[in-house]
Amino acid sequence: MVRVPRVLLVNAILAAIVWLIWAKVWGWSYFTRLDEHWPVALTMVFGSLVGGGTSEGGGAIAFPVMTKVLTVPPDQARIFTFAIQSIGMTAASLSILLCRVPIERRVVLYGSAAGMLGVVLSVTMIAPHVPLKLVRVLFTMLLVALAVALLVQLRQRGYRRNFVVPMWSARERNLVLGAGFAGGLLSGVAGVGENCVMFLLLVLLFRVSEKVATPTTVVMMTLVSIAAFLTHVFVVRDFTGFVVDYWITAAPVVAVGAPLGAWICTRLTPLTIRGVLFVLIFAELVSTLLLVPFTPALAIGSVAVLVVFTIVCLVLIRQDTYARPGPDRLGDATWTDLGAGAAGRPAGPNAGTRTREDLQDVG
Repeated sequence: MVRVPRVLLVNAILAAIVWLIWAKVWGWSYFTRLDEHWPVALTMVFGSLVGGGTSEGGGAIAFPVMTKVLTVPPDQARIFTFAIQSIGMTAASLSILLCRVPIERRVVLYGSAAGMLGVVLSVTMIAPHVPLKLVRVLFTMLLVALAVALLVQLRQRGYRRNFVVPMWSARERNLVLGAGFAGGLLSGVAGVGENCVMFLLLVLLFRVSEKVATPTTVVMMTLVSIAAFLTHVFVVRDFTGFVVDYWITAAPVVAVGAPLGAWICTRLTPLTIRGVLFVLIFAELVSTLLLVPFTPALAIGSVAVLVVFTIVCLVLIRQDTYARPGPDRLGDATWTDLGAGAAGRPAGPNAGTRTREDLQDVG
């Protein structure tokens, strides 16, 4: 008898639940919407894979494609981003938790709480007053700064990546709270950002492996997206019109793609994950330069923001507090030291093997 892998079984069940709900509520009328809005569904095939498998979130694909290619108004594209991430990234997060993919639970707890507060404040008080063109460019600059920092970090040697934040005190908790709140504010105006900001903190400062940082940020962005979506529905009350049709059309797609992206991430090496991020960031930069009309003031401001973001990232890299060598030269946090994995389960008989495979030298 052939045994079905746990991850495939979990993902199939999650997708089936969404499909059954959609079939019950909309029935055959779904296919009418699909025929009319198929470009959105096609966009989210790729967006959901990116959302479930990287730290950028599905909105990093959905927002630029919808605003730059499908000519959807930026404010409506932002609402759609939250709505669709509430389905796709929830499925991805459930898959991550049910399949016991390692995450940093303390970061999820504190970062998500601060992020949800930040995104609610941003949606209701900040986003309506910020030009979306400016926000899109600023977010692009943040991603480019991340790429520069990761490239620089690849050239550094002599430290090992951690499975968890190796030290946890008031300082680390406050850093996570601050990054979570800042990411929530950015997410409220750009549709994404919480996951990118926390990814910067985890990977560049805390030296957490991308294989742990990525699913951690996926779970966090799920909670932030749900908070933002509910705010749009019940407080701002602007989840209406064609955005609802887009959401209905794309939801069954992301219910498959996002958990699949999360699973693919667990099969990739940290270097491969970085390579995927570099490609996505380059595509984002090129599309912004080609499709966003730059004024002289916007161009100067963009360069200034890029310089500031890059300096911040490089400062994080130069902090070696969390990169000090530990037992057997394997870094501060190993599975043996912790006695339990980042997902809260015993490390198991292969703990030493996993440590040596995953906590490898950068570069």
